[in-house]
Amino acid sequence: MMNITWLGHSCFMLEADGFRALLDPYNEVPGLPAAEAEADAVYCSHDHFDHAYTEKVRLTSGKADPFSVTEVQTFHDDKGGTLRGNNVIRKFTAGGVSVAHFGDLGHPLSPAQLEALGPCDAVLIPVGGFYTIDAPTAKAVAEATGAPVVVPMHYRNGPVGFDVLGTLEDFTSLYPAERVKRYGSTLTVEKGMEPQVAVLDIRK
Repeated sequence: MMNITWLGHSCFMLEADGFRALLDPYNEVPGLPAAEAEADAVYCSHDHFDHAYTEKVRLTSGKADPFSVTEVQTFHDDKGGTLRGNNVIRKFTAGGVSVAHFGDLGHPLSPAQLEALGPCDAVLIPVGGFYTIDAPTAKAVAEATGAPVVVPMHYRNGPVGFDVLGTLEDFTSLYPAERVKRYGSTLTVEKGMEPQVAVLDIRK
């Protein structure tokens, strides 16, 4: 199993066997203080301020890293990166469980990119549009991966998030109500979970 904790925006902590990997720490996101955490490793999908703010990340050392990491090169836009540059999707696998973080994906995935990604148990995917794929495209991408658990990120929720982004409801409304499950800030991902949109609260 793998624990994923949402710190807001596109920032998550993945934990397996006591090892913590921090993904896409942010700064200057409306309604949120700069991401601050202690972790054993940090990964950034691209170098924008709201995904690569590592100044307040305290790195520890000495723990064995249980994660194998698969990287898939993508773009931050649907123009081959000419508008916003590159983006890296990373799949983290530990104990037979795989979770993929899509960063600021800006386009549908090609068959070659889907093949490179491979099977996932959960996907952490942007749904707010404008800077990334929008809600309908995010649903199509998530379905293309075959992952049973879809965790939305990078959206606006009242005063939290950039005002140009779509809302969580823009995404969840595309699914039957019974498919949408709400959790606290942490979700434990295991093999064989029922298909769902897993909505997390921001860790306080």
